[in-house]
Amino acid sequence: MDKEKTTPETEETAEAVEEVTEEPKKPEKKKAEKKPKADKKSAEIEKLKEELGAEKDKYIRLYAEYDNYRKRTSAEKLQIYDDATARAIKEILPMADSVTQALAQFEGKDVPEEFSKGIELIAQQLKASLEKLKVEAFCEVGDTFDPELHNAVSMTEDENLPENSIAAVYQKGYKVGDKIIRHAMVVVANA
Repeated sequence: MDKEKTTPETEETAEAVEEVTEEPKKPEKKKAEKKPKADKKSAEIEKLKEELGAEKDKYIRLYAEYDNYRKRTSAEKLQIYDDATARAIKEILPMADSVTQALAQFEGKDVPEEFSKGIELIAQQLKASLEKLKVEAFCEVGDTFDPELHNAVSMTEDENLPENSIAAVYQKGYKVGDKIIRHAMVVVANA
């Protein structure tokens, strides 16, 4: 009969037993609840990592594009300078040819010394000015003929010169860097 009687003490112990049995169940529920939160957080972290990677990729591409733009505009500026120099020099070259021909006319002739010295000074100043502008004259007798640099106006046979070489120069060629301002007019030997 004692078992059937309920006293306040037995009720407390029964409640304590129920609480003890319920406690292990609560952590399991918490663990089950924590997993979705952890999955959500890791999914969110992965999403943020992907977004960061995409932004980083955009930044790298933008930087590369800007660097290419800067290099391209720098090269264009140099090209514009070379083109402007080439156009200006092209207009001056007939005067350079005239000075060269005048010097050639004075050789071996009885000409007043003042005239020959004056023409020589003009030729030296012109040469110095062209050098400052990085303009190079090319083509000498004996050089190998190159159709990309020379215009052949005639051909001749000469035993003293090797095959496909320049026998005479009618007009010197000029260039700025790799840009040809004017091709040289030449006579090709033994072609």
